[in-house]
Amino acid sequence: MLKQIAIRLGRQKTTTKSLVVRSAGHRLTERRGPWLWAAGLAAYAFLYLPLTIVVAYSFNDSRLNAEWVGFTLHWYRVLLEDEDMLVAAGNSLFIATVASLAATVLGTMAGIAMHRYKLKVLTFMVLAPVAMPEILLGVSLLLFFIQVLNLTLGLLSIVLAHITFSIGFVAVIVQARLAAMDESLFEAARDLGASPWQTFRHVTFPLILPAVIAGGLMAFTLSIDDFVITFFTAGVGVQTLPLRIYSMIKIAVTPEVNAVSTLLMLLTLSLTVIASRFAPDVLKGKS
Repeated sequence: MLKQIAIRLGRQKTTTKSLVVRSAGHRLTERRGPWLWAAGLAAYAFLYLPLTIVVAYSFNDSRLNAEWVGFTLHWYRVLLEDEDMLVAAGNSLFIATVASLAATVLGTMAGIAMHRYKLKVLTFMVLAPVAMPEILLGVSLLLFFIQVLNLTLGLLSIVLAHITFSIGFVAVIVQARLAAMDESLFEAARDLGASPWQTFRHVTFPLILPAVIAGGLMAFTLSIDDFVITFFTAGVGVQTLPLRIYSMIKIAVTPEVNAVSTLLMLLTLSLTVIASRFAPDVLKGKS
């Protein structure tokens, strides 16, 4: 009887303490609410207001971006008739497709190896290109292609460079997905007589498939948007969409530049949203 009373008193004390903490937190939120909202809105405005201006001025009926004249779709028609821009877009799509496919396969294997063996050296080797500054990675790849491989810079060198820095992103997403899974599933498959390949084919791969797709989409997005590494490894006569945009803004930021930037932004955001649908917890940093 006394034990039951003590348990009830303990529960009531815990409940009261929880209510006090919640009440204090609620008062703290109310006190800081306006300032937090103001800081948050200022941060989002700083991030997204320039992008909004780029999108808006892509519909401006004026060659100059000095002032708003009127709404038009003329610059999108000009963009579709620009052969150099179409060639650059085709190069970017080809490079991003090949690089993302290769990076997805290699990154998936790297993520599985990181999860299974848990070697710090392996993790360092996979994540080093991700943490390395892009300009340093671009210069090192340029020297490696020219002095070691004696490779002529072009589409092949760009694809290899993009695979190099994309593998780490795929590996991190796949490894995070594996870390959140129950190891008893694999043990049960082995107990039932499944070989390592059968375990991977029927258990591991179906469970990590959303993370693999998300990693591939992220690799595609990073590849099609990349400028710094592409700038060092492209060589002469090969242009991608970011390089073409860079060459155009040397003269002036015309509405055509805004139009292609808007389309590239739309593609990037769409792929990012799709990737977040496949692996929401992974992309939010949850395990």
